[in-house]
Amino acid sequence: MCEEAMLEKWAKQAISRRGLGMLGAAGALAACTSMSGAGQTSARVQGRRVSVQLVDGVNDAYFTAPAEGRHPGVIIWPDVASLRPVFIQMADRLAAEGFAVLVMNPYYRDVRAPVWPDFAAFVADGGFQKVRPWRAKLTKDAIGQDTREAVAWLGAQDEVDSARGVGVEGYCMGGPFAVWSAAAVPARVKAAASFHGGGLVTDQPTSPHQTFAQSEASYLIAISQDDDAQAPTHKTVLREAADAAGRAARVEVFRADHGWTVPDSPAFQRAEGERAYAMLLELYRGAL
Repeated sequence: MCEEAMLEKWAKQAISRRGLGMLGAAGALAACTSMSGAGQTSARVQGRRVSVQLVDGVNDAYFTAPAEGRHPGVIIWPDVASLRPVFIQMADRLAAEGFAVLVMNPYYRDVRAPVWPDFAAFVADGGFQKVRPWRAKLTKDAIGQDTREAVAWLGAQDEVDSARGVGVEGYCMGGPFAVWSAAAVPARVKAAASFHGGGLVTDQPTSPHQTFAQSEASYLIAISQDDDAQAPTHKTVLREAADAAGRAARVEVFRADHGWTVPDSPAFQRAEGERAYAMLLELYRGAL
């Protein structure tokens, strides 16, 4: 699912069909939460840019949580265009539901975020080619290492209830990262969600679907209809792998195309996006 050449062709065609105006509106909405300073600061949620010390360097991440109390921690792995205003918007919304949310910059080894303000800019700037060498470093072991440090960082924050489990969610490129994260820190990560994740089923020993037995998490695997059309057997492989490992997993194909859950994506589909969000909240409230 989500081969780079297919995704790049899809993104350009989708942007051309819909026009940059519609994406601009989504970008403007996301930009209401600025990347330059704190995000949403209100009576309910307080967000800030943070520096998370990891083994390979400092991750310039974003952290947001309810203004009062201690809450379950959540890690977000963004899509291929990385940490940008729309993911701050998404994190603040989740924080308002009662979670302490850390959005990672997956490319911190090479560049600070944001590199692009929105997905349209990413495509127009040849983003797929630019991130290729950065993505090559994001192996199962590298993501596991980053997750262990991020979970420890969350546990040290006043806003986080470290007695409760951690959730991890990933989008597109970040989908397999969420699954790898659950296997990397099984004692702490109790819920993992992949939204239109690419590369969840491969023939490599590091394939995410091979890691269910290494975790103690419950899963939500949300698949787009076009990814399912490209690889119709993958949903069955994922279900069977989770069942064989004894892990609770909801594997569902949505009536929307790759990228439908991210507001600045050309495939953003609000109705199915809200349905996926409701499933995410159900997962977290049941597992964390």
